[in-house]
Amino acid sequence: MNWRRFHRLALTVATVLVVAACGSTSTGGGSSVDWKTQTSADAGGGMDALVAAAKAEGKLTVIALPPDWANYGEIISTFEAKYGIKITSLNPNGSSQDEVNAFDGTSRAPDVVDVGLSVALANASKFAPYQVKEWNDIPAGAKDASGAWYNDYGGYMGIGYDSTKVPAITSVQDLLGSAFKSRVALAGDPTKSNQGLNGVIMASVANGGSLDDVSKGVDFFHQLKQKGNYVPVVGTAATVKSGQTPVLFEWDYLSASHGKDVSSWKIFVPSNAIIGGYYSQAINKAAPHPAAARLWEEFLYSDAGQNLWLKGGARPVRQAAMTTAGTIDATAAAKLPAVNGTPQVPSGDQTSKASQYVQANWSQAVS
Repeated sequence: MNWRRFHRLALTVATVLVVAACGSTSTGGGSSVDWKTQTSADAGGGMDALVAAAKAEGKLTVIALPPDWANYGEIISTFEAKYGIKITSLNPNGSSQDEVNAFDGTSRAPDVVDVGLSVALANASKFAPYQVKEWNDIPAGAKDASGAWYNDYGGYMGIGYDSTKVPAITSVQDLLGSAFKSRVALAGDPTKSNQGLNGVIMASVANGGSLDDVSKGVDFFHQLKQKGNYVPVVGTAATVKSGQTPVLFEWDYLSASHGKDVSSWKIFVPSNAIIGGYYSQAINKAAPHPAAARLWEEFLYSDAGQNLWLKGGARPVRQAAMTTAGTIDATAAAKLPAVNGTPQVPSGDQTSKASQYVQANWSQAVS
């Protein structure tokens, strides 16, 4: 994904370590360093100091990262093996809102989150500003200037389907047909889930709405409900495999993963509603393991981390810079699905307004 182009559419540790139960301080660069307040690795004494402090903490807690979501299973295991830090993964199938709701100020809270843009914008005050080494590779419009949040990877919204259970899909309107009775689902509750919300946005644009008008998408799912085609469950790899949700609105890089379970799985991206979007990384301001949290971000934005997302079919935010530098995984990049048409990327303001509308009208539409 050429983010620079899309953004114009979207948003113009060496002495004894003393680690409190919450992991708030550690030693680095020959002096006591409170990693909760460090806004870069250099500010805390450099990468060696950060690595040492993170290893001393020995733990990291993440949330809402299914192993098959953008290759997070391999990303987590690679980080654990590289640094000897044990990762606890909470609520793998949680929504973006569930992630920040888990910020309870205890040692069990997630250290980092990977959330949709609307949730990142609404909760920026809960995040700790931090700039990774590759900060300059992240386009200005893809990050908060202070470092509270920054885009990580993205893709396009698509409709995945089991071609042995339903006819070929050539338009969003096809889903209103009788062949799709009890077949169509979203991969998230759109009142809480970024992925679910973008599914409704795509339906709206495909039905005459726009990035500024999501009402047509809510109306479309109302019609699906009336016809008995809408399945009111959150679609997952398990529901796809079991056949409960043979048609699923989902990011293309996640939808592609269902092919390993359902060989007849196909993906349709409507040319008149190519909705692109990125998720964003952020560090909990009260992270129980602040050094490990920052090291996690450094790993994710390194060439290795970005290529692991790419291996999972997602488009990493540093893709353009890595392509120029020759550090991109060319084989993985070549496997990205081709999309024909003009992509549209909702801005933060458009996403927030769409979310507000859906929260106010969704329940009545599909009840």
